[in-house]
Amino acid sequence: MYKTEEVLEKAAVNTDSKAASSQAPLIGSDSEQPASMSRYVTLLFAVACGMSVANIYFAQPILDRLSSEFGIDYSIIGIVVTITQIFYGLGLLLLVPLGDLLNQRRLVIGQMLLSMIALVVVGTAANSTVLFAGMAMVGLLAVVTQTLVAFAATMAAPAERGRVVGMVTSGIVIGILLARSISGILTDLAGWRSVYLVSAALMLVMVCMFYKVLPRVEREVKSLSYPQLLGSVFRLFIQERILRIRSVLALLIFADFSILWTSLVLPLSSAPLSLSHSAIGAFGLAGVAGALAAARAGKLADRGYGQRTTGTALTLLLVSWLFISYTEQSLFALVIGIVLLDLAVQAVHVTNQTMILPLRAEARSRLTAGYMVFYSIGSAGGSIASTHIYAHYGWEGVCVLGASVSAVALLFWAMTRRTTAAAIK
Repeated sequence: MYKTEEVLEKAAVNTDSKAASSQAPLIGSDSEQPASMSRYVTLLFAVACGMSVANIYFAQPILDRLSSEFGIDYSIIGIVVTITQIFYGLGLLLLVPLGDLLNQRRLVIGQMLLSMIALVVVGTAANSTVLFAGMAMVGLLAVVTQTLVAFAATMAAPAERGRVVGMVTSGIVIGILLARSISGILTDLAGWRSVYLVSAALMLVMVCMFYKVLPRVEREVKSLSYPQLLGSVFRLFIQERILRIRSVLALLIFADFSILWTSLVLPLSSAPLSLSHSAIGAFGLAGVAGALAAARAGKLADRGYGQRTTGTALTLLLVSWLFISYTEQSLFALVIGIVLLDLAVQAVHVTNQTMILPLRAEARSRLTAGYMVFYSIGSAGGSIASTHIYAHYGWEGVCVLGASVSAVALLFWAMTRRTTAAAIK
């Protein structure tokens, strides 16, 4: 049992209700000194995050199949992913802040149940209108991943928060990457609809596990109304310089991430390569290697190496596009580029969150929401831009776009390095 629950239990038996409430600290406060979060629970959080976020990336390796079935032109097929990302961004702004106001356990389980229904809608879509509506709901509800990240940061002891956030965030990135492999394999075996129906079944299993595992913790009722809660997200941007800087970095690195993964299916499925969906999805496994290698970035940030880790990772991000540009000549070069790119993105992302979440212990869900809105904007922009560029300039144009965004990210980090260091001090 976590110490939070012990405090609340002691408060419950106290005859003086006012004294009891004063003894029960606000959930999420570092003054609680919560017990160490077990590796089993941390792993379960990571798996749940990976499964949830995978739902918004299943479409990427099967865009050509969706284009054929629903009669959507190649030049705009990226809108399927873009719609999902846009509504993911709305969910980040409208749903994730509720983690600072409502019972997180009920919020997580409720969102996962609704997500299961949305997946069934997509898997049974009869026309493009239903498909788009289902994708929008999938994106909106996939933000449960960020509620889980904030919940994990609250449950973890301060000394282990970097490790826990790093592991849970690694689950997110690995889920994004494995989504392509799973989607490709299931599409080849049983059609693209099976991808979403199988995911719906797995979400139901995860709901049952969370019902048993998540701690039943009562939260102190906030005086904030829902509009005030949302407004406080914007105030945090004004007040916290590190949040602003790290959010811009998130926008740029995830734009780069989407530029690669949204458009990669197009050259790989076309002549002369003409790979199957299973083979295309398998490239996500190379990305997993990079994500796993960056899992310790949170610990480095805890030790004061956040800036150095960021600079090194952004340099690797730029270099990765050199290898990716040889995709049509060498698949081995593509694999190297994928490993480097995903290593870099994951390292920066984990470092960002490790630096942001301690800023306001009572507002971790809102900090996460504000930060991840920029992630969603970058992902949506990268998705639609990459397919548009590919349609007009081919794979070479996509690589130039990706390298340009990487260079901007590295330049922005260099320009704000001293500012960030001063804010941390």
